[in-house]
Amino acid sequence: MRRILLSAIKVLVSAALLFIALRKANFSDLASRIDVASLGWIGLAIGVTFLQIFVGVLRWRIVSTECGAPLATRQAMRFNVIGTFFNQTLPSSIGGDAVRLWLVARGGAGWRAATYSIFVDRAIGLIALAVIIVASLPWSYNLIGDPYGRSALLLVDLAALAGGAGFLLLGVLPWPWLKRWWGTHHIHACAVIANRVIFSRRSGPMIAALSLLVHVLAVVIAWCVVQSIAAPVAFGQIFQLIPPVMLITMLPISIAGWGVREATMGLAFGYAGLMTNEGINISLLYGAVSFIVGAFGGLVWIFSAEKAAQGAVPIEVPE
Repeated sequence: MRRILLSAIKVLVSAALLFIALRKANFSDLASRIDVASLGWIGLAIGVTFLQIFVGVLRWRIVSTECGAPLATRQAMRFNVIGTFFNQTLPSSIGGDAVRLWLVARGGAGWRAATYSIFVDRAIGLIALAVIIVASLPWSYNLIGDPYGRSALLLVDLAALAGGAGFLLLGVLPWPWLKRWWGTHHIHACAVIANRVIFSRRSGPMIAALSLLVHVLAVVIAWCVVQSIAAPVAFGQIFQLIPPVMLITMLPISIAGWGVREATMGLAFGYAGLMTNEGINISLLYGAVSFIVGAFGGLVWIFSAEKAAQGAVPIEVPE
């Protein structure tokens, strides 16, 4: 009953925010700006999305190995693509992570190692995103003249950065009870792994480069969408606006980020002195690109061995 209630709340949140955002959208104008060239840019955005998934795979493989759940590149890519499908269909923006966890655990890694690999990978991505936003703050402040917009940007980023720093700090604190108490045992273990991966001379630079590239590619996807409708937005403006929007969209309060992304994008464009409806248009097309990639992931899932094995004898996995 609680799960049904939470799912219903997320549906309502998505619907309410979409309703509010779409009141400012002009669909006839958007449709008139889509032509053959637009489809080429959308196709490029889809291609860059697959590249982004692959870059995420390379980072996840490093993390999963440290967690005791090593993955082959092809296997990890398949799991991530399948995850994009469930990100679009499950009532959460992180539904794909739950499915990836299940796939890794079912493959023999065990629930603990699988959970650690997903959690640490997500945490590193969040920290990298917060760092990018902090690094671009001087330019963002020039772009966003509204004091409320500046305050909101600073508050959101500081919260993400503080959460990431607190998580890493937890892994270096010498208090023995952190390892024993049920409330901190697993989080502490994940923090130790994250510190080992990030600050390692061997894996640290690669993790940093891959993490930053994932978020830069998100900006490139948005830029392709901008080009597809010839929106009057510069690349630098997209680079400053997309990371904070993506950070807020990561909150698991809606269906695949729908509604939250559109409302946040429209608000961000308004604060930056740009046309609100253009922000909503870009967000809708960005979501459409994600949906198309997710549909491809659905096909991969339908024809996967894991899907075929459902209902068969359960695969035993270690704890």
